[in-house]
Amino acid sequence: MITKESYQPTASGSWTGRIDGTDPDLLRWHQVITVTDLLQTPLPVLQPGQKGIVLLGFACDEGVRRNKGRAGAAKGPAAIRKVIANFPVHFNAQTVLLDAGDILCPNGELENAQQVLSETVNDILTAGYLPLLLGGGHEITYGHASGIRRFAGKQSVGFINFDAHFDIRVPGEEGASSGTGFWQLAQDAKQSGLPFHYLALGIQKNGNTRQLFNTAGEEEATYVSADAFHLQDKDTLFAAIQHFLSQVDKVYLTTCLDVFAAPFAPGVSATAYNGIMPGGLFLQCFRKILESGKVAGADIAELNPSLDIDNRTAKLAAALVFEIVMAYSGEEAF
Repeated sequence: MITKESYQPTASGSWTGRIDGTDPDLLRWHQVITVTDLLQTPLPVLQPGQKGIVLLGFACDEGVRRNKGRAGAAKGPAAIRKVIANFPVHFNAQTVLLDAGDILCPNGELENAQQVLSETVNDILTAGYLPLLLGGGHEITYGHASGIRRFAGKQSVGFINFDAHFDIRVPGEEGASSGTGFWQLAQDAKQSGLPFHYLALGIQKNGNTRQLFNTAGEEEATYVSADAFHLQDKDTLFAAIQHFLSQVDKVYLTTCLDVFAAPFAPGVSATAYNGIMPGGLFLQCFRKILESGKVAGADIAELNPSLDIDNRTAKLAAALVFEIVMAYSGEEAF
């Protein structure tokens, strides 16, 4: 349950930007978004024919700290909002865009924060909206995906992760971290007698121990290495994605920004000099997943503004948010 300690509505004045006018063709996101305080007001019911997207921040990097990474991702949601505020409105008027503030992680109590996030995601889905979450460390995965699984009931849920790392690590002495989310989801699936569907795209061999590859194999995860993106192996990537999508009813889509090459994403805990390029084949794969109509929730993780250069990583994260909104509203992003 959301409390004053675990939640913070978006500060007034966060959504500002250029104003070219009030004609529908001149509007920008900051002129059409509705900011809501979940402690004060429940999500409004969508009208027939409407689609709705709820932006929700996860202002937490306790999992990054526990995973021995460089903290700072808790400031990610605010940095992403600042960039997307000035985006032009290309989605139709029947798409409702809400900002529901941030889930916090007070006193380093990550497990409680993930539980609050899971409940909030379930509430967003129950109200008919698409949850579009802004990280925050990749500990966002367990809370977000758990909320989707709770909402899905008997429907099968698949987890797609664009990432240089599996994030399937067994929790250590401090418990869950930014690297344990998919291991936690695998254990939940076993306890519930459900299949565990996990597709990791962009995996780097130099970023994962042999034990992590072994664990991924034991949990029957599917993965495609970053080499497929480097070598423009479209057939392998599309075949893996299509086969995965055919096996599930709903999809949780997460993008860890450290999957991208360091010049494009310097503002992450663990940069990848040989990460994938953010355009081209990646974008084709990203859009293919979005266009499937099965995405029940999406998030962007690991933006660390304190490590960013010229807002490159924040702008990349914002561009992915734009793609998701366009696809969900039925518009083309190009």
